[in-house]
Amino acid sequence: MKILVLGVDGYIGWTLALRLLSHGHEVIGADNYITRKRVNEVGSSSALPLMSFGRRNQVLKEKTGSNITMYRGDVSNSEFMDRIIKEEKPDAIVHLAEQRSAPYSMIGLKQAKETMVKNIVSTLNLVYSMKEHIPGSHLLKLGTMGEYGTPNIDIPEGFFEVEYKGRKDYLPFPKNAGSWYHWTKVHDSNNLMFANKVWGLNVTDVMQGVVYGTRTREIEETSLYTRFDIDEVWGTALNRFCAQAVANLPITPYGKGGQTRGFLSLEDSVSCLSLALENPPEKGEYRVFNQFDEHYSVLELAEMVKSVYEEEFGKPADIKHVPNPRVEKEEHYYNPEHEKLKKLGYRRARELREEAVIILNDLAKHRKKILRYKDVITPRTFWSKSKSL
Repeated sequence: MKILVLGVDGYIGWTLALRLLSHGHEVIGADNYITRKRVNEVGSSSALPLMSFGRRNQVLKEKTGSNITMYRGDVSNSEFMDRIIKEEKPDAIVHLAEQRSAPYSMIGLKQAKETMVKNIVSTLNLVYSMKEHIPGSHLLKLGTMGEYGTPNIDIPEGFFEVEYKGRKDYLPFPKNAGSWYHWTKVHDSNNLMFANKVWGLNVTDVMQGVVYGTRTREIEETSLYTRFDIDEVWGTALNRFCAQAVANLPITPYGKGGQTRGFLSLEDSVSCLSLALENPPEKGEYRVFNQFDEHYSVLELAEMVKSVYEEEFGKPADIKHVPNPRVEKEEHYYNPEHEKLKKLGYRRARELREEAVIILNDLAKHRKKILRYKDVITPRTFWSKSKSL
């Protein structure tokens, strides 16, 4: 297949592109490299060495004989989006090209507007261009488990049967997002359902859990690491905790640490996405996958990182609870379903503790760099305050 990966320079985008190339697919990429700029703006940097995209692509060609056909530009620009679709006519498109940070969207009005406008408009640009040029292609859109919130009932995969006043229907599960970023993902899902309804576009909407990890099979083979963020704006919980441990900093769960979410490794994330691409929906189908391995509380993750670090490195690690900068329940019921990808053949690659050992060992090589950015790991973006950072 010819597959277009929007946001190919990102944490998941680069690793997915490597996986797809290894499966024999042709990969077209698009990115404006804005995440590199935004991470710099909050005073941070990737903890792992990160070449320019051009250099990575060159080394990839030297090592594997394959590389990515690259377009540089902003997918919220409709002319740019339309040009790529018209010229390349891909069989499938993976949409990863959105502002991906909940904290960034909560910094202030500027960041909230940027997140809302860029994310929603990019998806609208994409579905209109697909309708015009490639109505039979497959769109795989990366959403988030955070769209659902934390309801006091089980979470289905997108839809559920409901009975009200004696009548039944099969409806989209209600969404209750926790940040402006998460609400853009909800709006994307609504827009994709509507595009499917009126134009019959083939859509896979992936509700992905929180991703952790430094490696995939292809990264191990090529040594071409993807970015790895550790700061409070761009770094995810387990990745930040591992960075804190190797830098001998306190591991800092927010509040009580009872917040429970679905998690999966970077290896498993790209395995799921490639599996969904290689098993597309039926013609005119809109389907939803919940994509995660297991759900854990933030405190469980912190305790696991502490335990693994002390066992592997023989040094103590401390856990220090800090005030929660977010507006969220710190103790709640959480039981989402995730069966559809398993039915397609998905099996997890490694257990959480195994993955944590790999992350800690990779980060330990860059301890000095992590220490340079230790101040930006501590939360400075507060949901309930008018000013932060």
